[in-house]
Amino acid sequence: MAGQEYFQAALANFMFDAASGGAIRHLADLGYTAAQIRKRLDFPTPYERIQQAVWEHFLQKGILRFEEPGTLGLREQYEYVAEYDQYGKKSFRRVAVNSEKEGAVAWKVRRFSGNEADRLASCLRELCRENGEGAAYVSCDFGLRSRRDPAGYAKALQCLEESDREYVEGLPWERRKVYHRLDGRMRNIVIRLYERGEFSGSCYFMDIGEKLEVNMPS
Repeated sequence: MAGQEYFQAALANFMFDAASGGAIRHLADLGYTAAQIRKRLDFPTPYERIQQAVWEHFLQKGILRFEEPGTLGLREQYEYVAEYDQYGKKSFRRVAVNSEKEGAVAWKVRRFSGNEADRLASCLRELCRENGEGAAYVSCDFGLRSRRDPAGYAKALQCLEESDREYVEGLPWERRKVYHRLDGRMRNIVIRLYERGEFSGSCYFMDIGEKLEVNMPS
């Protein structure tokens, strides 16, 4: 029975990837949110599968990571395996599929505080220009906040532009701190949340060795 279940799961994953997986990854790379991707797929695909496919793709590409940037150790890549219990309920299990060594960074720590969102935007833009976006990350606690205070979390996201809110809501954030590449979209999200007193965290610029600690405005 276990072998048959494994075969059925493998077949389902193969069929999903053939029908929708490539399109989902391509659209995600173009910047579409999970909700936007769902509308553009030719093959009907459950929203949950789209979210999980985007999440896994971003982990494999290094857009998302679980390890704090600049910590000595292994940076692992993951894939998610669908599993079903005896009642047919589906869940996903995270499995490490690859890893690479990453050296520690001796951070030059800077701290930012105040109520000037424009100044923070300028600071992040300049640091990303100097460092490059590929090795710049920001800490995200969306998965923790959404479970700790669902109402407060939903209210906080209302300050975001519609596409940015869709983007955040479309990722299945785990109940832990996660690090997202600090691209243009994430900078917009950080600035909007900071402006409303809804963001504090760390921004990492690995190539130049700078870490910016952002404190909640008073």
